[in-house]
Amino acid sequence: MAKRLRTLRDLDVRERRVLVRVDYNVPLEDGRVVDDTRIRETLQTIQWLIEQRARIILCSHLGRPKGQVREELRLAPVAQTLSGLLGRSIHYVRDIVGPEAQAMARRLEPGEVGLLENLRFDPREEANDPVFARALADLAERYVNDAFGAAHRAHASVVGVAQLLPSAAGFLMEREVAALERVLHSAERPFVLVLGGAKVSDKIGVIENLLPRADALLLGGGMANTFLKACGYELGRSLVEADKVDEARRLLALAEQRGVRVELPVDVVIAPSLEQPAKRRVVQVGDIPADCAVFDIGPETVRRFGEVIASAKLLVWNGPMGVYEVPEFRDGTRGVAEAVARCAGFTLVGGGDSVAALQELGMADRVSHLSTGGGATLEYLEGRELPGVAVLMEEMP
Repeated sequence: MAKRLRTLRDLDVRERRVLVRVDYNVPLEDGRVVDDTRIRETLQTIQWLIEQRARIILCSHLGRPKGQVREELRLAPVAQTLSGLLGRSIHYVRDIVGPEAQAMARRLEPGEVGLLENLRFDPREEANDPVFARALADLAERYVNDAFGAAHRAHASVVGVAQLLPSAAGFLMEREVAALERVLHSAERPFVLVLGGAKVSDKIGVIENLLPRADALLLGGGMANTFLKACGYELGRSLVEADKVDEARRLLALAEQRGVRVELPVDVVIAPSLEQPAKRRVVQVGDIPADCAVFDIGPETVRRFGEVIASAKLLVWNGPMGVYEVPEFRDGTRGVAEAVARCAGFTLVGGGDSVAALQELGMADRVSHLSTGGGATLEYLEGRELPGVAVLMEEMP
């Protein structure tokens, strides 16, 4: 039987206490939020709840404190940033389910916003402990999950609470699922898959799941080295997953069998080491010297990738084309970002460096959907069921 995602519009939240799971796992430096993208992405849901005069209790994790209280991972900087974005005070408590959290939840007036402390300070969160889930649920009357980035985790605040309260997806969760469902089930062609990043192992599941529907597969980043090795090229000191070369060979054969066009780099940017970017140069993939490593795709590869991207009616891009954190090795990722931004088809982009490149170029608004999901996005593209999404699904009449 067909299923549908329960959304905010299905939930009676007026003047109710609503526990909202958000993904505020944002980068901090010197106690300040340095990238507020994930916070901004939840504003639509929060504003809507404010308009409904709901009493809003936000909860999130930050970092990996492993069940211990770590002062540098408290959510105080997040509360400050959110307050500035909303233009209203946030009732932040240094407590999760204890007396302070309970008192804050009781005191909230309609339209007010509270924020609990970092959920992962309590080891019961990641264990999906039923007692902890019940304590969270007891703070509220309704539950909304707007944390797509945590939807692949079967944690108490993601799954446990949703089973105890009337629950629904927030607007961000709804957008993410709709965009990914379109990629998985749309008949739009040509369908182009652009993958980068360091490791083949991170993307094998995505390639296997999407290859039957793809028309073209473009491979860059460190993972392309392993595919080039599978084609017989010598890669010098480059990152190669030696134990995945046979797997790469199998995937290339599968692509050929299915008639999928595979584009690998034809030229690359090399240097003796990451620490010597001034010595970088462009060579053909057959001319990589033994004392150098590949750190980016070359200009001819960018041009060839761009031609394929321009033809796409449906496109997924995940992962950088080079070592994006080193400015001298960003050109490949930037070139692909520009091509994706120009693409007239439906474009879905995920992965931190891919998104960062689009934002840096001021082209983020020219992409159909920027996914905030990270690991959750990859698992969805692999065709796996995400616990945090599954628990919000209901059978259609």
